[in-house]
Parts: sequence; structure tokens; C-alpha cells
Amino acid sequence: MAKPIYEEGHKTVLDDILLGLPGVRAGKMFGFPAYYVNDKLFACVYGSGVGVKLPEDFAAALLKRPQIVSFQPMGKPKMKEWVQINRKRSEDYRNDMDIFQVSLEFVGNLAKAKETQK
Repeated sequence: MAKPIYEEGHKTVLDDILLGLPGVRAGKMFGFPAYYVNDKLFACVYGSGVGVKLPEDFAAALLKRPQIVSFQPMGKPKMKEWVQINRKRSEDYRNDMDIFQVSLEFVGNLAKAKETQK
């Protein structure tokens, strides 16, 4: 099986900005670098971009920005709560910290809500 292709520089920057945040851990998603909060995926490096899970309305608004598209890993259908941010320079992901923070809080709260329902 071929090794997944992704931008190593993107992973390096995301490791730097995300792994120091409370509750965040690194992992894999289908062999790609991924970031989890409360054991739930909230972001991943995929191909030439970064996929991020967000509230549906926030994700829809972001799709109007340049360099942000629907996240469709492995040719899957568009997912309403996911976007892919495509930056040419890995360092530019540092400017998206507000998006990552929204994702972290959103997914973290979803995981907590699911736990309380058990």
C-alpha cells in the first residue's frame, strides 16, 4: 500500500500550533496526520491542504473565501461540517488559528455532549 501523500510542512506547522492546546493529541486518519480532541477528529493534513470540522453555518461562510473549498477526502461527497484550507506556504496556516480554535471548541463540545448522553 502506498504511503499517503501530504505536505510535510503543513504537518510541522500544525504540530507546532495545535499540539500545545489543552486536550489536543496527534493521531492518524487513513494514514494522514490528524488532530483529535476528546478522541474526536477535528483537523487533518490531507494532500495539499488541511481539512477542518466546523459548525455547518461557519463552514458555509468560509467557503466564500479564496483557498477554502469543500473537504472531499478520497473523492467522497462533500461534508457539510468540513472545509479544506489550501495554503501554498505552510507557515500561512498560523493565520488560520481562529478557524482551528472554532473547530477545537465545536468538536470538543460535541464529544462532551455525547458523553453526557450515555
